[in-house]
Amino acid sequence: MSDTSSLVDRVTGHRRMRRNRKADWTRRMVQETRVTVDDLIWPLFLVPGSGIVEPIAAMPGVNRLSVDMAVEAAREAADLGIPALATFPNVPMALRDETGSHSLAADNLINQATRAIKAAVPNIGIITDVALDPFTSHGHDGILRDGEIVNDETVAQIARAAVLQADAGADIIAPSDMMDGRIGVIRQALDESGHQGVGIMAYATKFASAFYGPYREAIGTGGLLKGDKKTYYIDPANGTEALRDAALDVEEGADMMMVKPGLPYLDICWRMKQEFGLPVFAYQVSGEYSMIKAAGERGLIDEPRVMLETLLAFKRAGCDGVLTYFALDVARALAGR
Repeated sequence: MSDTSSLVDRVTGHRRMRRNRKADWTRRMVQETRVTVDDLIWPLFLVPGSGIVEPIAAMPGVNRLSVDMAVEAAREAADLGIPALATFPNVPMALRDETGSHSLAADNLINQATRAIKAAVPNIGIITDVALDPFTSHGHDGILRDGEIVNDETVAQIARAAVLQADAGADIIAPSDMMDGRIGVIRQALDESGHQGVGIMAYATKFASAFYGPYREAIGTGGLLKGDKKTYYIDPANGTEALRDAALDVEEGADMMMVKPGLPYLDICWRMKQEFGLPVFAYQVSGEYSMIKAAGERGLIDEPRVMLETLLAFKRAGCDGVLTYFALDVARALAGR
C-alpha cells in the first residue's frame, strides 16, 4: 500500500464509500430508490370532436385529444402498465359561464371520456378533477360573485359534479379548487349516492405557483383569468400553513394526498408523508415539464436522464407516485421500447 493510501485509510478509518459504487452490479444491488411504471399517473387533455390530436405549443410532445383518441392513448398506457390516467377538459367558450354550470352536465367532455375509456380499457384507473376552471368564463376554480370566489356555493356545486363523475365511472375524485370544506362535502355526497368505493385524492397543498402557465394554455383558460388565485391557493412561502390545510383534508376523509407543483415543494412532500402516513403524490406540473423539454431541445441537458432523475427525487422525498406528462416516455423507457 502506498504512503498516500495508508494516510487515507488512517483518516477514513478504512471506511471507503466508493467500494459499493465500483461496478454496475453493486450499484444496482444497493440502490435505495427506484422508479417503476406503478409510480406513474398520466394526465390527458381532452377536446370535443373525433380523430383530433392537437399539439400544445407550450408543452412539446403533449397533445389535446378527442375522446376517441384518448381511448387509444389509454390502451397504450395500459399496455405499458401505467396504472391510472388523470383527465382535464378544454371546454369550448360557448359552454362556459360565470358559474361553470356545464360541470353539472352528465354528458360533459370529462364524463364522456370516462365512460369511453372505462368501456374500452376497464382495468385502467381514471382520476377526475372537479374544479370549475375548465368550465368558467373567468378561468377561476370557483363561482365568481361581485369579484369574490364564493366558497360554500362552489363546494356544493363541485360535490354535485363529483357524483356525476363517479356515475360516469371515475375511480378517484381529485378536487383541485382548494375551497374550504370540500373534501368532507364531496365524501358525504359520494357516500349518499352509493359511491362509497370511489376514492378522494385531495390536492391537499396546491400553491399559488408561477409554474402553471402551460397548463392554462392546454385547457384554454390562459387568456380568461381575471385577477389571480391567491385568495384560495396557498402562498409558496407558507409550509406550515400547507400542513394545516392538509390536516383538514385528512380529517374530512381524504384517501390520498397531492402536492402541486412538485420539484419546488419536495420538502412539503416529505413533511406530509411523515406527518400523515397517507399515500402522497406529486404533480410534476406543466412548467416543470416545459422547462425540461426546452432545455433538452436546446441540448443544454440530457432530457431522458433529467426526466428520470426528477422522478427519483419525488420518490426519495416520500412520494408514492407522480402525475407527470413524461409518464408514457418513462414507461416506454422502463419497458425497453
